Amino acid sequence: MSDKTILVIGTYDTKDDELGFLSGVIRDQGGNVLSMDVSVLGDPSQPTAYSKHDVAQEGGSSIEAAIASGDENHAMQIMAKGASLLAARLYTEGKFDGMIVLGGTMGTDLALDVASALPLGVPKYIVSTVSFSPLIPAERLAADTQMILWAGGLYGLNSVCKASLSQAAGAVLGAARAVQKPDPGKPLVGMMSLGTSALKYVIPLKPALEERGYEVAVFHATGMGGRAFESLAGQGAFACVMDFCTQELGNHIHGSNISAGADRLTNAGQSGTPQIVAPGCYDLVDIVGWQPIPDKWADHPSHAHNRLLTSIVLNNDERRAVARAHSQQLAKSKGVVAMILPQHGLGEWDREGADLHDKEGLSAFMGELDASLPAHVVAHRLGCHINDAEFAKKALEIFDDWRAAGVVTG
Repeated sequence: MSDKTILVIGTYDTKDDELGFLSGVIRDQGGNVLSMDVSVLGDPSQPTAYSKHDVAQEGGSSIEAAIASGDENHAMQIMAKGASLLAARLYTEGKFDGMIVLGGTMGTDLALDVASALPLGVPKYIVSTVSFSPLIPAERLAADTQMILWAGGLYGLNSVCKASLSQAAGAVLGAARAVQKPDPGKPLVGMMSLGTSALKYVIPLKPALEERGYEVAVFHATGMGGRAFESLAGQGAFACVMDFCTQELGNHIHGSNISAGADRLTNAGQSGTPQIVAPGCYDLVDIVGWQPIPDKWADHPSHAHNRLLTSIVLNNDERRAVARAHSQQLAKSKGVVAMILPQHGLGEWDREGADLHDKEGLSAFMGELDASLPAHVVAHRLGCHINDAEFAKKALEIFDDWRAAGVVTG
């Protein structure tokens, strides 16, 4: 008997053998398979549960229109739209428990859209020739997407690619069996932070929020963490966000590869989620530590955090640009926004007496915020450091006031 059903998606005209092998492994392990063909030109050797015609029609188009476009990119976007809508509908109808897509660059492009159409907690596996590649921007990745490199499998089956495909089959079926999905009945607070050597507010805030009946999810502000946070915020997954480390926004506007995308600090606001914001570690831009420091940062102080990550310390003008970016992003919000501004520093390393303390730089940043913050953002200026008890106390005070007013539910 099969216990879990896996949606297997791919171009069955060109990858029929590989998709058949993948499906066979799932079935051999006791799982069931629901197949979806996203081909355009050819046909599979055997009918799939959902044909390419079903997919195109779900997206409001047709295979004929895809072919008539004469453009493979346009044709695959037709299929990506249809596959995303069809997968989302089938999941809502309870037709499958996990999803896996196999492909090269074309299939991966489609797979990223399908993964983003499914909610958090649905196992999403992409077996791709470009897994872990810089071709894939952070903003295209759903919060819990898993990727497996499709090694040696571009043209036909062999022992190398079978090793990848069999692991992928076991992974998605195992995930479907083991996953503990988020409890929609328990209100969730989303929080951004770095390690507690830099930002310590999570230590008092997490247990305090849990005592109030909230679950707390803390995301690591190193690019992918912010991307996951923004993805969930856009889905309205949070009762409230405490976005207290916005460093990724500075990373993005100053050209770092460690970016959470251009929409950092916007999705909670767009979904109407109440936001309490503080610009933690605004003064640093993180860059890839194993690459040479770009020329633009050559005259800046830097700190090698480890072999993966190096932090650049911003000058006054660059800090002002980060301040303006905060104001521009928060101006897009539709819900309530409170911003807590500790006047004595926003990271442990910029305390008075610490290595990165820069009173003039902090003043430049705060001055630019004062001049540019949107009128609907309520600023709370505190005579303390972000890691002082007063900061966490103020965050809880705002949160409790919003709960009492019904702004934050749960």
